[in-house]
Order: sequence, then structure tokens, then C-alpha cells
Amino acid sequence: MLNELRPVEGARKKRKRLGRGPGSGTGMTSGKGDKGQLARSGGGPRPGFEGGQLPFFQSIPKRGFKNVNRKEYAVVNLSDLNLFNDGEVVTPEVLVARNVLKKLKSGVKVLANGTLEKKLTVKANVFSKAAEAAITKAGGTVEVI
Repeated sequence: MLNELRPVEGARKKRKRLGRGPGSGTGMTSGKGDKGQLARSGGGPRPGFEGGQLPFFQSIPKRGFKNVNRKEYAVVNLSDLNLFNDGEVVTPEVLVARNVLKKLKSGVKVLANGTLEKKLTVKANVFSKAAEAAITKAGGTVEVI
């Protein structure tokens, strides 16, 4: 019966309640020992600390540059735009709705891979020069948003 269902023996374990008197086994110092860095609240060495030995991340060579302000665009090729009808307005939201893109990321970038046979109004964050030329050549318009 459903009302008789119980978890398997040993599947549920009681939480260890710390600092509950001398008889509990984890009273007073709550299992942290006496004094010292590890006994304090917020205590303990920082991540990566190796007891004073030169930490691994400091000993390996550092190369290159990491741009924290980098923008990663969702890429759309001209060949992907052929599924739209003549005269349609193509926006990033429409591209996601039509499953051309999964995510918008930092915006949409249109690249000139493939050929465009439709006359479209394309709205995107960035266009390559070749893509911009191909869209206008096909009779469409380009709008930077």
C-alpha cells in the first residue's frame, strides 16, 4: 500500500547537530578542536594555499591575455537567411523563434558564408562588410541595432 512505503534502511541519515553539550560528542568546540585558524568562523586557508610551499598556480608560466569585456556574438550566415520569405524583417528575436539560433549571447553577427537569394530587412548588432554588401546587392536593407 502507498501509505506503508518507507525509505530503505540507511537511506535517510540524521543531520549532525553541533555544539549541543558535552555528552553529544560534538559539544563546545563543535568538532573543530581548540583554537587556531581552522576553529575560527570564516577560518581556514585561502583556496590554493599549500602550507607555505609555492602554490602550483604561481609556479606555472603565465602567457597571453584574457579580455574580460570580450563580446561573443551568435553567428548567422547568409545561407541561413534563405528560409525567410521576400520582404520579411529579420530580427534576433525572430531568429531565435525560427530556431536559427539557440541563444543570443552578446548579440547577433551576420557573416557572408553562402549566398542570399531573398530581399530581406536584416536587423543585427554586427555585420561583416561582405555580408552587408551581399544583402544590399540582393535588394535588402541592413540595420545595426
